[in-house]
Amino acid sequence: MSNIKGIQQIGFKQSQEGTTYFHTYNPVEGSQTAYRIAEANEKEIEEAVQLASKASAEFANMGSAKRAQFLETIADEMQVVTDQIVQVYCEESGLPEGRANGELNRTLGQLRKYAAQARSGRIGIPRIDTADVNRQPQAKPDLRKVGVPLGPVVVFGASNFPLAYSTAGGDTASAFAAGCPVIVKGHPLHAATGETVASAIDRAAQKTGMPDGVFSHLQGQGHDLGQKLTQHEQVKAVGFTGSHAGGRALMEMASKRAEPIPVFAEMGSINPVVFLPSALHNRGQYWAEQYAASITLGVGQFCTNPGLMLAVKGEELDGFKKSLLQNLSATSTACMIHPKLAENYNKNRQFLSDVPGVEVLLYSVEGETPVQLNCIQGEDFLRQRSAQTEVFGPSSLLVECQSQEELLSVIDHLEGQLTGSIIYESKDESDLALVQEHLGRRVGRLIHNGVPTGVEVCDAMHHGGPYPASTDARFGAVGGDAVDRWLRPLSYQNCPNDLLPAALQNENPLNLLRLVDGEYTHNAIPPNA
Repeated sequence: MSNIKGIQQIGFKQSQEGTTYFHTYNPVEGSQTAYRIAEANEKEIEEAVQLASKASAEFANMGSAKRAQFLETIADEMQVVTDQIVQVYCEESGLPEGRANGELNRTLGQLRKYAAQARSGRIGIPRIDTADVNRQPQAKPDLRKVGVPLGPVVVFGASNFPLAYSTAGGDTASAFAAGCPVIVKGHPLHAATGETVASAIDRAAQKTGMPDGVFSHLQGQGHDLGQKLTQHEQVKAVGFTGSHAGGRALMEMASKRAEPIPVFAEMGSINPVVFLPSALHNRGQYWAEQYAASITLGVGQFCTNPGLMLAVKGEELDGFKKSLLQNLSATSTACMIHPKLAENYNKNRQFLSDVPGVEVLLYSVEGETPVQLNCIQGEDFLRQRSAQTEVFGPSSLLVECQSQEELLSVIDHLEGQLTGSIIYESKDESDLALVQEHLGRRVGRLIHNGVPTGVEVCDAMHHGGPYPASTDARFGAVGGDAVDRWLRPLSYQNCPNDLLPAALQNENPLNLLRLVDGEYTHNAIPPNA
């Protein structure tokens, strides 16, 4: 067994003052693990926040190259303990070793990508408008704007991604790149995994000379810990990946503070897929295989799971539906990450089955988790808003529309989504442009002839969408612009050059790309410009 202590990581100190404990759960064995985890008490919460607040100014003023070194060293330290991370990850999640290694590699890649972004200075483009003392009727002042870190950020670990969206995941890495200290509220389903990663972050912080308090990791089973952190006056922003109920609760807490703060929450999605007729006619069997695999991938425990499929009625759809049922029936599923997730899945699956107009086409118990495919007519879907309920698990709802006009109406009535997919052939070109126009209004990412499961980590990826997919459609936890969430703009007017941040100084000592008088340039600004 790994040397899990069940402690809090508060800055550079390990702490175990709480008197309440819990164990994590092994879903494969159907029993609790040996990992006994202490819950953070109020004193430990306060200490973590005070340390983060104290570290905030030093970390914000630290050069981006130092922050990049910190991020790279986190990746290095995690890589050293790969075997331990994978072992504990598999015990607590029930997910296979291949998935653990894949998610670990993605997490290391994210850390190094944000490090490269920090090192290059590509964190917000500095904007400079030089003075014009001769302008009439009034002289133009010298104005320079750059993003400054918000301050301490609280990150909530996600249940379904113990690494990529948790302790050292995208929220944490991007906040570090921006210059914000981070307090992670570890997810109780994988608390030991979180502790293992937190120890690696602590070692990296000390090795690279970060201020004490730049990182803390607190454990807790209920809502109390997250509530106290979100409401603390010295916390300046929150990052969350999880349910709509959880994200909405955090939004409301944060908005009721004396000083409201932003909550950047990704809250799930049913990820509509539109099948156009020629695609179903020419390759219906192929797409049935692809989507059966996508619906059941990871036992459906992805926020990009295709929970809604739309098509116009006809022979093509009948053939696709028959093939999809055959493929789903032949799929054997594993257990879900935790009995609580399985319980919620079954509750929501049954709720959707009971929506007026919904017909259950398949309820397969081949494997440990039932697979369900439902069907509803377009006119009934438009009448029943509850048909848009997210069922987090291997389930999908097929909407059969009478016409393209009804299909477009269904799209227009969708809530905000992370993704929308369009499956088509060249013969569908006239319909394709119209579907893309309508679907693009409701989603954060449009996928052509593919499945939504899978999020590439790169600058052009957007993993967010209109509410309720996320609280702010402009941002997500993936890609370079995730860093911008943790910055606020600060303008300097007629400030002496030596008092300006390096990013705004005339000499451009960081050699950044800057917007100077309306033109992007790396050039220095003449002293008397």
